Amino acid sequence: MTETAVHASAAGKWQLGSLTVNRLGFGAMRLFPFNGGTAADRERAITVLRRAIELGVDHIDTAAFYFTPQFSANEIINTALAPYPDDLVLTTKVGPGRDPSGEFLPFARPDQLRGQVEENLRQLARDHVDVVNLRIGTGLDRGSGSLAEHFGALAELRTAGLVREVGISNVGPAHLKEALEIAPVVCVQNQYGLSARREDDELLRLCGEHGVAFVPFFAVASGQPGGQPDAAEQRVATVAKRHDATPAQVRLAWTLAQGDHVLAIPGTSNPAHLEQNLAAGAIRLTEEDLAELDGA
Repeated sequence: MTETAVHASAAGKWQLGSLTVNRLGFGAMRLFPFNGGTAADRERAITVLRRAIELGVDHIDTAAFYFTPQFSANEIINTALAPYPDDLVLTTKVGPGRDPSGEFLPFARPDQLRGQVEENLRQLARDHVDVVNLRIGTGLDRGSGSLAEHFGALAELRTAGLVREVGISNVGPAHLKEALEIAPVVCVQNQYGLSARREDDELLRLCGEHGVAFVPFFAVASGQPGGQPDAAEQRVATVAKRHDATPAQVRLAWTLAQGDHVLAIPGTSNPAHLEQNLAAGAIRLTEEDLAELDGA
């Protein structure tokens, strides 16, 4: 799309409660390979993070359970960026966890959430976390079950000062309504994209009504399980050619076009891909583009 690096502010800004962020941020899950990796991979991850900050990224999404025997996302973030820029917002997730071997643990009990928050604080070397999302896990699915006890425990950590703002992840509309009765919710983080989880169109709209950020992950994912292409791929390719962009950039631009309250947190370990992702924030899709992408 362009040979000049695009600043993250090109996508506009949004408020996460008391915190202002550029709508295009960075997700730390893809910083390193989960099936091995080398010292060079670690150095490249550090380079990508520092370049992201240079290009205006002020919102990084991470988690203590983003780790392998060789790598830890939080440790790499700390190494690359501490002392942190004053405007950098770090968001993490609690609920799921991993044991020291890397095996996923069941959904935490409410009384275990403080320990998970404190683990993130230690790894990031901070005295508070800017935003903590309660991610729904085993035993409480997107469509049913109460999150009141868990979210109430997280809200108490906000009152205690360990957390500045709170959000929820992997949830349905009923969960958002329930959480809003307990404490201010600044964001909802679900998988969502042009051809993924479109049942969350209604949740995205509901977030907008309440001034809550909707933060999709895997927004550039395409295709179906088994490697089959999805029906949108040709439409994406057509629009991408029109804007001299990549399909991934068009999918990110479509995501951001769904509302001013919609953020994106694409992740990568490739410096060139980082710049391509940020350049998507400067793409302005027309009504014709959007209609075509949605198959209208």
